[in-house]
Amino acid sequence: MEFSDGILSLRPFFSITLGIIVLFVGKRINDAVDFLREFSIPEPVTGGLVFSVIIALVYAASGVEIAFELTARDVLLVYFFTTIGINASIKDLLAGGKPLLILLSVTIAYMFLQNFVGISVAALFGLPTPVGMLGGTVSLIGGHGTAIAWAPRIAENYGITNAMEIGIACATFGLILASLMGGPIAKFLIARHRLAPEAVEPLDVGVAEEQKDKHGIDHIDLLDAILAIHVSVIFGLLINSGLSTLGLELPLFVTCLFAGILITNLLPASFPRISGRAWPSRKPAIALIADVSLGTFLAMSLMSMQLWTLVDLAGPILAILGVQFLIAAGLAIFVIFRLMGGNYDAAVVCAGFGGISLGSTPTAMANMSAVTQRYGASHMAFIVVPLVCAFFIDIANALLIPFFLANF
Repeated sequence: MEFSDGILSLRPFFSITLGIIVLFVGKRINDAVDFLREFSIPEPVTGGLVFSVIIALVYAASGVEIAFELTARDVLLVYFFTTIGINASIKDLLAGGKPLLILLSVTIAYMFLQNFVGISVAALFGLPTPVGMLGGTVSLIGGHGTAIAWAPRIAENYGITNAMEIGIACATFGLILASLMGGPIAKFLIARHRLAPEAVEPLDVGVAEEQKDKHGIDHIDLLDAILAIHVSVIFGLLINSGLSTLGLELPLFVTCLFAGILITNLLPASFPRISGRAWPSRKPAIALIADVSLGTFLAMSLMSMQLWTLVDLAGPILAILGVQFLIAAGLAIFVIFRLMGGNYDAAVVCAGFGGISLGSTPTAMANMSAVTQRYGASHMAFIVVPLVCAFFIDIANALLIPFFLANF
């Protein structure tokens, strides 16, 4: 912990400790407020938003800025997606073939629409096309990473000197809206169509509410799950390195996801392991680690937002995001739900679409996790959604952004 020039910097150890505290604060608030539980608002979202507001008030009152070192957060992201890969069976992947193509096709079509909306609303405020793009797939579908990557180029080529601030602001507000969007949409669809899972199965992330006191996990279960995750991460690092030498750069969490899928489906059930136990696919210990990793990651992401940097840009940004929010919600309810089958799995996918359309992959997963912990498992959703938003749309977005900037 260091204080210099009005900035209080928190090292990774303090950052992750505070992230855990924020997660507990979110849980206590959700336990006390029926509305938040009723609409499946993720606990880390509640705690993270409350804490980011507190940090903004501290800054407004004292001028002291709190900065976090978030390297531990990035490790948690890798952990989480590795558990998703470990839980994936080839049967689910094959069954998810058609839904995967449907969701991918609709999402790519939506990306065109999102950019047209951003450009059109920006034009109403007399703002140029690149600003509209920053309120489109650059920051919404792309998230903070894509916004940060493209902002310097937009600033240099188009003279938008505050492109970085606009991109980060859009990505931040989009993350908030995405976090609040998924649960209510799923609740509406499940209640309106009286939906339920086809079978009672273990969850991909966390433990069902009615079973939280029934699952006993001993230290061997936990260590065995951690070992499986680390083996998959090592394999994912090797894949990532190999692809990098071929000129294909992918985020580490994507290759670790694929590594988990490969090991789970290629490792024989009788393969001797040092723990003496079978590969822990869909075991409670894996679900527990997934829940902890995702929750802490999201809490740390939200608590570290600097809300005061967004005030001057609030008007046009809120207008753009308001329209984007309504279109994304309408698309989820009236188009995606029907095309994905109109069943319980489709409702869970619609919860995840909030993260795809306005937020990030972890937000999509957190939305779906909150819904499934309340209503029941959906393995198909937890396979299809991360494949779409963690891999395919990143490639599509890399092609769409320069196309729109060059032609509109």
